[in-house]
Amino acid sequence: MYSHPQQSAGHDVQKLRQMAGKWLKELREANNLTQRQLAAKVGVEYYTFVSQLESGRGRIPPDRYELWAQALNIDATVFVKELMKYYDPETYRLLFANA
Repeated sequence: MYSHPQQSAGHDVQKLRQMAGKWLKELREANNLTQRQLAAKVGVEYYTFVSQLESGRGRIPPDRYELWAQALNIDATVFVKELMKYYDPETYRLLFANA
């Protein structure tokens, strides 16, 4: 039976999501974007989705990572690697523990 990788390893999913949200907010603010402006850049109809992400109540869909990275002026590989710390810490640990 498959279980979520964060939960099976004893990770505090809510805390990880909040940390991801804080990081996303820092990126947005560093680019002088409002939540509405970022939502428009990534094609999200409601800016409240950005607010939800920044407060740790959601995650960016993987098929949208590259678009978000572009909107936040960050290399897509760097963006995904950082998000993986929060969204999938077990995979991150396995891939990058010795890097």
